[in-house]
Amino acid sequence: MNYIIMILLLLIPYMTNAQEKGTYLKKNAGAKQLMVNGEPFLILGGELGNSSAACFEDIESYFPKLKRMGLNTVLVPAYWDLTEPEEGKFDFSLTDKIIDEAKENELKVIFLWFGAWKNSMSCYTPSWFKKDYKKYPRSYTKEGKPLEIASVFSENVFNADNKAFGKWLEHIAQKDKNNETVIMIQIENEIGMLEDARDHSVVADSHFKSSVPQKLMNHLIKNRKNLNPYIKEKWDKNGSLKSGTWSQIFGNDIYTDEIFMAWFYAEYVNRMAKTAREIYDVPLFVNAAMNSRNRKPGEYPSAGPLAHLSDIWKCGAPEIDFISPDIYDKGFQEIISGYHFPENPLFIPEIRRGANNGVQAFYAFGEHDAIGFSPFAIEDGEDSQNNPFVQAYSCLNEMMPLITKYQGKGVTKGFLFDSENKERIIKDSNIIITGRHFFTLPWDQRATDGSVWPEGGGMIIRTGDNEYIIAGSGIVLTFASEGEINFSKNLGEDGFINTGDGTKDEKRWTGKKRTGILSVDEVNITSQGELKYKRRLNGDQDHQGRHVRIGVDDFKILNVKLYEYN
Repeated sequence: MNYIIMILLLLIPYMTNAQEKGTYLKKNAGAKQLMVNGEPFLILGGELGNSSAACFEDIESYFPKLKRMGLNTVLVPAYWDLTEPEEGKFDFSLTDKIIDEAKENELKVIFLWFGAWKNSMSCYTPSWFKKDYKKYPRSYTKEGKPLEIASVFSENVFNADNKAFGKWLEHIAQKDKNNETVIMIQIENEIGMLEDARDHSVVADSHFKSSVPQKLMNHLIKNRKNLNPYIKEKWDKNGSLKSGTWSQIFGNDIYTDEIFMAWFYAEYVNRMAKTAREIYDVPLFVNAAMNSRNRKPGEYPSAGPLAHLSDIWKCGAPEIDFISPDIYDKGFQEIISGYHFPENPLFIPEIRRGANNGVQAFYAFGEHDAIGFSPFAIEDGEDSQNNPFVQAYSCLNEMMPLITKYQGKGVTKGFLFDSENKERIIKDSNIIITGRHFFTLPWDQRATDGSVWPEGGGMIIRTGDNEYIIAGSGIVLTFASEGEINFSKNLGEDGFINTGDGTKDEKRWTGKKRTGILSVDEVNITSQGELKYKRRLNGDQDHQGRHVRIGVDDFKILNVKLYEYN
């Protein structure tokens, strides 16, 4: 027995070293962090357009540009149709090229497996698969119309998809032996049903008339108090039965159809994930196309890993590490809050590329301990060092040691402002922090000349008693003791109260201690997370100690120290 213990003790350093060389998720306080080579890592990413990794020339052209843009990770499609153009014959040349170019440009890679489904449709399945629709059946509408959507209920579909997926992963495992480059895998892409909320084929109808799987019922019963409100309400509305068919448990409507399909999509993906775990064990995720504009199931890609279906996906696909949103509509803050819940770290694999991506990224990392951010069609962006997005990623890359140090500890918050949402008030212990859009100050003519306000945003990290790091763009922050209210309304062009305004600040005084700004320093962050002094900002730059601000045309990192007086 002692001999066995000695052997195990000798193996521990090798086991630890092996894990440190890989990529995995690790719990840190209240957050899950992505670990790469033993260090916490933030994905400052971008996703290539759907057809931008289909030839060597494009890959060679785009990857150096992505490096210049400040990315540390690129999300790249892996196409089943080009990987297995003939049944049983595989071509991994594009995969090799992507890994080689990524290494050359010091980029990590997240591959997106475009297999049986991409944006609901089966458009990336090989020609031999598409033509043999008897062997690889399609989904059907209620009227019996066949769709270009492979049936999730077909074992032949799964076996073909999973075989190609497995062969591809085996090649990656050989090509990238130490997990040095490929750090995550997305399985399929925006799975979901269109035209109808569920498949109405004969085999699908048979499953729908059957009992809800006991595994799902056990999950509902065990987690009743913590279920997503949407699922709980559907279940409660129909009597909270402990067994029954899909209609008996959830009701007979298209919303139940969506829940039904979500279960079978999740189970399918879970089987794919088990294959991945055995071959190339890195974090695995699935992405969802959002519902918006009050569409109903079937009018958007229904049954994917949407936030309101998270319980179905969590139970049906436990091998998946997290589910993620693809964001192309309004409601950014609301959407991402739905994807940040216990055991599901926030990762945004796709978001519409735009001028506000930089401040959105700051908000996601600051407010939700995100592990990554990735605009879509990133290769079409500008790589100029004056581009706000490039500036934002440069700043975030510098901030990474501090952000990862404080992730999950409850000391970070995010700000995101526009012309309608101009203010956020945060209570931090006995200090009231008021954040506002930079244009709430009177000094920039674009604030009042009818110009569209660019989004302003950033993050604040409490690094000690009365000390904060503030970073981002287009924000102004004030600090006050509890019970004290900052007076900043109706300011004139000089930043002081307009003549004849009539409002007296002393009416707000409570007689308690006040909070003042001790110092504001613009700083750089070293790779070890240490602060490096750049310049002191005082006088006009902090409005004589009244506030801390970063203009809309800048990305900065500020070290702010406060003090109390009476």
